[in-house]
Amino acid sequence: MTRILLFGAGATGARIARQLRSTGLVEALEVRDSSEERLDDLTASFDGWVTRGVGRRIEAHYDAIVVATPPGSQVAVARRGVHAGVPVVTTSNQTSEVRRLLALDDEATYHGVPVVVGAGFMPGLTCLLARHGARDYDEIDEIHVAKVGTGGPACARQHHRALSSTGVDWRDGRWTRRAGGSGRELAWFPDPVGGRDCYRAALPDPLLLVGHFDRVQRVTARQAATRRDRLTAPLPMLRRPHPEGGIGAVRVELRGRVGVERRVSVFGAVERPAVAAGAMATAVTLEVVRGRLAPGSSGLAGVNDTVSMLDTLAGQGVKPVRFEGITTFV
Repeated sequence: MTRILLFGAGATGARIARQLRSTGLVEALEVRDSSEERLDDLTASFDGWVTRGVGRRIEAHYDAIVVATPPGSQVAVARRGVHAGVPVVTTSNQTSEVRRLLALDDEATYHGVPVVVGAGFMPGLTCLLARHGARDYDEIDEIHVAKVGTGGPACARQHHRALSSTGVDWRDGRWTRRAGGSGRELAWFPDPVGGRDCYRAALPDPLLLVGHFDRVQRVTARQAATRRDRLTAPLPMLRRPHPEGGIGAVRVELRGRVGVERRVSVFGAVERPAVAAGAMATAVTLEVVRGRLAPGSSGLAGVNDTVSMLDTLAGQGVKPVRFEGITTFV
């Protein structure tokens, strides 16, 4: 009997619950959340398949833990899961928290369990696409990722903060601090999103990518923003975020060498970010339950079998594409 413990019943957590059930491979799901109202809404929609959990204690009888709480609250849960000997899947997109989750590597290795860091839309799908695309190269020189859109309210608030916070790029073998809202670049995403102006921000993708690509020279991350977004980024949000954001997209550009030839590949995906994050977390959780991920704390750029995970994503309706003059499915 496969038992999953899910922390968080917000927009992304609810999507994860629905998609875990749709796989038919999870017999029991326990959900914990600080909001009784969110728990009531979620449990009522599943006719008894979802059970309510309480407290912070984590028992060893779970097959995996999925953490979909707001950024800043995931490290403590992940550490308790590791010490209980249970694999952990996290969804954080906060740079400082991703650093702390990656720092759990020694503890996770000692306890023999994987901790997956950033199993969402970006980071998450972006890291997986970078690893998948790199199979066609002899050497990767540059990786550039970008995103459009937000998921639930917690994601929207983090997106807002990131644009006014300092980001990091990897350039010529060292980390470089970059001002949020700088470095305007027009990036093209799959239709119907199209071209968007994207800017540097406090995004954790470079932290999750650099260690998995030998001799990579540049790794950057940007997010789409309007002029108003940039002007209001240092201020509190002027209006309440939507319960779930609209259509979003991610883009992954790889530059490298195949033999003596220089090559550029662009991958992307379009979906509502909460839906895509839920599908990504579900695909990763199934890989964890099947025992296919090694112990330690890492992002998805370290995954060996990218095809299996992409197949699971396609079954959930998220189909990444590769741009080669025309749009083709991966």
